[in-house]
Parts: sequence; structure tokens; C-alpha cells
Amino acid sequence: MENSYIVGKNAIIEALESNTRQFNRILISNNSRSDEKIEKIKELAKTRGIIFQFVNKEKLNQISPENRHQGIVALLSPIKYWDLDDFLEKHNDELTSVVILDGVEDSQNLGAIIRSCVCAGVKGIILPSRRGVLVNSTVEKTSAGAVNHISIIKVNSIVNAVQRLKENNYWVIAADHHAKDNYYEIDYTDMNFALIMGAEHSGISKSLLKLSDFVVKIPMLTNFNSLNVSNATAIILFESVKQKLTKFSKKEGKNG
Repeated sequence: MENSYIVGKNAIIEALESNTRQFNRILISNNSRSDEKIEKIKELAKTRGIIFQFVNKEKLNQISPENRHQGIVALLSPIKYWDLDDFLEKHNDELTSVVILDGVEDSQNLGAIIRSCVCAGVKGIILPSRRGVLVNSTVEKTSAGAVNHISIIKVNSIVNAVQRLKENNYWVIAADHHAKDNYYEIDYTDMNFALIMGAEHSGISKSLLKLSDFVVKIPMLTNFNSLNVSNATAIILFESVKQKLTKFSKKEGKNG
């Protein structure tokens, strides 16, 4: 599998100028001296809308153990990301569901979620460009190729994305273990819906909970209330699948 990152100033400049690779983000060491090449990389990244962040050198050493990164690493994506407005336009005339991940950090969790989404007929997954993991080679492998069968949408602001979805007649559902309502009490069959799932440790931000039309929980039989985020996503999504198949079956029975 192709490397999921590029190291070295010249190699990153070449990749940015050729515009043949999809970038997740560019990481620059806090200790790097700002020179002409670093400044050129930052300008090229701004032009292409690629996020760059300053991190500790140890972070770069973890990605590139050979320590040949020259204080900069570009993380690559194996897929091309969608623009949210393009996605909304494509699915304007159909009932559609999307999953929004508010800061999920584990690549294997993201890969498993993408796989569940494809199996459940979800059309898009929205990821924040700065906070949380983006699609990399581990995600691609864990998803078993499902990344190629769904629109992955990268946005700078999850809050703005939710507001845009609401403007386009999406009902927003947030999963939170403090909720009063259970996930199966919602009728998923006749609406566009966006399901928000929170980060592994911090959950969903308060600003997103306030924007949500429904806040639901998965009930537990014990006090151990921490389901893996990929498992929790699958449970809720396949409730929507069950409801749709049940409704279709009843409709077919009446017509028969």
C-alpha cells in the first residue's frame, strides 16, 4: 500500500505543486526554523485549502521513526473528499442519511464506522478537518474498501455543517449516554437524518447537542455505560435499517 505520508520539504513542495495527491493535513515541528521552503509550503497549503498545524517534534518522530522528516510531515489521504454543498446537491431529491463524527481519534474506529455506514445505506460521513482522525491507510484497510463506496466530507466547522444540513431539511440526532430518550423511539423512515457520534473520551460538544433535534441513548442493563463508538454507531444505524425494512414489508403485504 502506498505510504500515507510524505516527509521532507522538497518532496512536500513537489507534491503540493503537482496537485496529484490528496492531503489530510501538514504537520510542522514547533522547533523548525521558518525558512523560505516552510513559508512556501504554508502558502501552497493555504491556496489548496489544506490545514497545517504546529506539533511537537516527538509527534513527527512517531510518524517517521527514521527522523528524516526535516521538521515537517504531510499526511495523505487515499481518497478524495467531498464538499458538503456538492453532496447536498447530488442527493437533493432523495431521503438521505449521514453520520457526523465529532472528533473520533482512532483510525480503526473510523474504518469500522465507515464499513457499517455503507452496509446500512448511509450516503455520507462528515469529518472535521482539524480535530479527529481523517482517512488514512489504516482506515482504508479497516473499512475493507468501504471508503470507496461512500462520500467522505471534510469540513472546517462541524457546527456550520450541522446548520447547513438543517437548512436542507435534515433532522439532527445526537447520541449521548445522558439522554432521556432511547434511540429506537425515533421514526427514521420518512426523514433525512444526520447522526452525530462523539469522540471516544469526550463525547459530543455542548454546542452540537444544543443544535440537535433529538438526543438519544442506547440503554444499558449495567452501570458500565461506555460502548465503543463504532459499535454504538452500528446499533443506531441498523435500527433505522430495521424500521425501513419493516415498513417496506408491510407496504408490500398490503399491495399483495
